[in-house]
Amino acid sequence: MTRVASFTALLTFVTACSAAVHLRRDVGTVEQDIANIASQVTALDNDINAFPDTGGSLLSALAIHAQATSLASALATAATDVAGTAPFSDDDGTTIINAVSGFEPAILDALTGIVAKKPAFDALPLGGLSALVASDLAILSADTKNFENALIANTQDDLLAQATPITSTIDAALATASAAYAT
Repeated sequence: MTRVASFTALLTFVTACSAAVHLRRDVGTVEQDIANIASQVTALDNDINAFPDTGGSLLSALAIHAQATSLASALATAATDVAGTAPFSDDDGTTIINAVSGFEPAILDALTGIVAKKPAFDALPLGGLSALVASDLAILSADTKNFENALIANTQDDLLAQATPITSTIDAALATASAAYAT
């Protein structure tokens, strides 16, 4: 009986250690996640820009929703991966900041565009699409904040002065877009 209990304890310990090793992420994974986010942001921005100011279709509106959902998923995955990564070196932190700042204009354009297109969403024959956009914005805001918080937590103090304005600008644009759809 003692051998069985000892074997069970050893097996449990080895399994737990093995699982912990697999949860550790690296900077390469984070960089891939950021590249995926950049791709998702570009696709969302393109979908929003393609949506007409008048006469849009339900199909186009739902494509924007689907793209927002994909972006939210990419952000959530990236936040988890960043949280599972050791703090970034200065070089890695600089690379990550540059990557995020590279797609910041597309984020801002998408958010400005979604605000400008609110009357077009409101005019669609099927009601409730603005409420769907509001929901998407709430989810994207939460997932973006989780991703930002994870990045900031892993960024060296000397790089925070570069990272913080990016997060502040994106957060402000998300708040503006959310406010536009709150009414």
